[in-house]
Amino acid sequence: MSQRSPGDWSPLDPTAGPPNPFVHELHLSRLQRVKFCLLGALLAPIRVLLAFIILFLLWPFAWLQVVGLTEEQLQEPITGWRKTVCHSGVLGLSRLLFFLLGFLRIRVRGQRASCLQAPVLVAAPHSTFFDPIVLLPCDLPKVVSRAENLSVPVIGALLRFNQAILVSRHDPASRRKVVEEVRRRATSGGRWPQVLFFPEGTCSNKKALLKFKPGAFIAGVPVQPVLIRYPNSLDTTSWAWRGPGVLKVLWLTASQPCTTVDVEFLPVYHPSLEESKDPTLYANNVQRVMAQALGIPATECEFVGNLPVIVVGRLKVALEPQLWELGKVLRKAGLSPSHVDTGAEPGRSRMISREEFATQLQLSDPQTVAGAFSYFHQDTKGLVDFRDVALALAALDGGRSLEELTRLAFELFAEEQAEGPSRLLYKDGFSTILHLLLGSPCPAATTLHAELCQAGPSQGLSLCQFQNFSLHDPLYGKLFSTYLRPPHTPRGTSQISNASSPGSPTALANGTVQAPKQKGD
Repeated sequence: MSQRSPGDWSPLDPTAGPPNPFVHELHLSRLQRVKFCLLGALLAPIRVLLAFIILFLLWPFAWLQVVGLTEEQLQEPITGWRKTVCHSGVLGLSRLLFFLLGFLRIRVRGQRASCLQAPVLVAAPHSTFFDPIVLLPCDLPKVVSRAENLSVPVIGALLRFNQAILVSRHDPASRRKVVEEVRRRATSGGRWPQVLFFPEGTCSNKKALLKFKPGAFIAGVPVQPVLIRYPNSLDTTSWAWRGPGVLKVLWLTASQPCTTVDVEFLPVYHPSLEESKDPTLYANNVQRVMAQALGIPATECEFVGNLPVIVVGRLKVALEPQLWELGKVLRKAGLSPSHVDTGAEPGRSRMISREEFATQLQLSDPQTVAGAFSYFHQDTKGLVDFRDVALALAALDGGRSLEELTRLAFELFAEEQAEGPSRLLYKDGFSTILHLLLGSPCPAATTLHAELCQAGPSQGLSLCQFQNFSLHDPLYGKLFSTYLRPPHTPRGTSQISNASSPGSPTALANGTVQAPKQKGD
């Protein structure tokens, strides 16, 4: 089984590897600013207007290919005059659209494999909404998209034209159906065109490869890696989790006289028997091959919900826990956590409303109250557990040692046993603690709790076991100390004002806490 090399990027070692792959900063000189102002006022509006005209001209060709066909007929590849006329029309207009936006050159290296040689194409790094340009040298392969995009004007028609594989976030059975459809097309013996995946699933800054999702590798068939590069003097195309927004990226790119794209086809990757049975292993090994070809690190970073996380051992943790964002909200309000009398009762939940929350924290501004309250898990009645608030404030206060903080966390969430005086920390409390302090998704924490409990006779952790895990474990102990005691933060100094200290993981994102932007595909 392939192992990640010591050079792979980790937030626990800020000095190793590139900056946070979810952050893109664009620094412009005074001369460049003047240039962009001039070209942005003259060139960009014309380019964007013409591109939108071409986008709407694509609609008749997309509509003509599927009009009159039943859903059953659309389950098979379209052939005949529909494909000849409409495919050529969409391909030509798509190239014209990107040309008008300034993508004057698409340089292709390597040889694209046939659908028999490689039914699946995997493209990376995925860094921008301009990346669909890679479909052009790939002869418009099929794609995977959200079902919700069908309702978007023109885009929905293009997805129907493409016979895209659609996944719905609201249908629990949708992912299973997508897996079956990918496997059906990939094993059709060349009847279906190739399927293109962006296996990272979201955009990064091109400085590292995010963790590959296994969807493209489930069928166990050969895949061809496709590399996307933008070798321009100024990176105006990157659209990362934190950085320029859609309109700014579009405006800056359209203001460039010429934008170049390099598309490189690597040799077909044939999976081993072990890889064909293990999609995660297959995905990890292809990620490493592509990272080596790009000359950038392969990371375990990925998106869970709308926040970037990284795998540390058996646990997923947020690159920037919401605890730090809560700290900024409270700092702006002038609140010191050490002056708040939480009064949380150990082992017992006390659900409070937003009004009670505001009173307890002495907050009066409605916007601040709403912002701070939103960082805590709410039940169906819109109430939060005050133990969550007490632990978060204690962590932000910075006045407790790690031993005192972990003891407090245990006391708040451990439960009394039916027999015996001791108390144990069960999976729900363990998951809550890790979610609050590390931003860890609950499923990952639950799995880790089960593994930790295997070493003991019970289904819960004692205080000693919990502190051995959080303080003394070589990996997880370092994780807790990094997230809860960033370097250069003196004991007794509130972490609200120091959550962005230079050695902490959030410093990799320049220390600026902002509301996250959803940029998943």
